[in-house]
Amino acid sequence: MDVAKSAGDAEQPTPPRRLRDVLGAYFALTKPRIIELLLVTTVPAMFLADRGVPNLLLVLGTLIGGVFAAGSANVFNCVLDRDIDERMRRTRRRPLPRHAVSWHKATVFAAVLGVLSVLWFGLLINWLSAFLALAANAFYVLIYTMILKRHTSQNIVWGGIAGCFPPLIGWTAVTGQLALAPFVLFAIVFFWTPPHTWALAMRYREDYAAADVPMLPVIMAPAGVAKRILIYSVLTVVTSMLLWPVAGTGLLYPIVAGLCGMALLVESVQLLRRARAGLSDALMKPMRLFHWSNSYLALIFVAAAVDPLLPF
Repeated sequence: MDVAKSAGDAEQPTPPRRLRDVLGAYFALTKPRIIELLLVTTVPAMFLADRGVPNLLLVLGTLIGGVFAAGSANVFNCVLDRDIDERMRRTRRRPLPRHAVSWHKATVFAAVLGVLSVLWFGLLINWLSAFLALAANAFYVLIYTMILKRHTSQNIVWGGIAGCFPPLIGWTAVTGQLALAPFVLFAIVFFWTPPHTWALAMRYREDYAAADVPMLPVIMAPAGVAKRILIYSVLTVVTSMLLWPVAGTGLLYPIVAGLCGMALLVESVQLLRRARAGLSDALMKPMRLFHWSNSYLALIFVAAAVDPLLPF
C-alpha cells in the first residue's frame, strides 16, 4: 500500500510546475502576439511625435500601460468568444476551451488589467492617453466582440477601429494632445486591417463557418474577397504616402512606404489571380499575404520612427 501510494505521489506534478502552467494560461489569454503588433504601432508614433528619441522611461511606461490595456481587451474577448473558440480548430487549444482557467477568473483578470491600464496611463502618463486606451478597450469588447463579430460580414472593417488606437495613444503620451499626423497613422492601420484579417479568414474559412462567424470569406466567393483585399490594400498604400507631407518626414519614409506598398499590392494582385483561377482556401496561399502584411506594417512604422533621426 505504501509503495503504491508513494508511486502515485511521484506521478503528481510538482507545485512549481502547476504554478507555471497556470501563469502560462493567464499569459496566453492576453494573446501576446497581438499585443506585439499593437506595440509596433505605438512606439514609432512616439518617435514621430518627439521628432527624435523620446524619453525612454516614457516609452517604457507607455508600453506597460499598452500591455495592460490590450491584455484586458484580449482576455475579455477570450471570455466572450469561448463558445466560438471551442468550435474552431485554430483556437480550441486556448486556455478557456481546454478549461485551464475558468471564465469567472478570466473575467476578473480582464477587469483588473483594464483598471490597471487606466490608472497607469492616467497617473503616470496623462489622462488623455488613459481615455484613449479605455475607449479602444470598450470598442473592442462591446462593439466588435459582442455585436459586430457575430452579426455582420463587415465585422473586421469597423471592429478593426479598436486596433487603430495605439498610434493615438503613443502620440498623446509624448505631446499631451492630438494632431493630424497620428490620425493618418490611425487610418493606415484602419485600411490595413481588412486585407490582413481576411487573408487569415480565407485560410481558415471552414473554421469560421463551423463556428457561425460571418467573416467575409465565409459568405462570399474567393474572387470577391480577393478583390476587396486589393481595394483595401490600395487604400492602405495611398494613405501611407499621406504621412510624408502631413508629418513632414524626410526621404526615408516615403521610399520605404513606396517599396513596401508595391510589394503589398503585388501580393494582393497575385491572390486575386489565384482566386479567379478557381483556387480556394489553402490553395490560394492567402497566408503569404497575411505574413507579408505583418512585415509591411512593421517596416513602414519603423521607417516613420527612424526618419526623424536622419539628417535628410
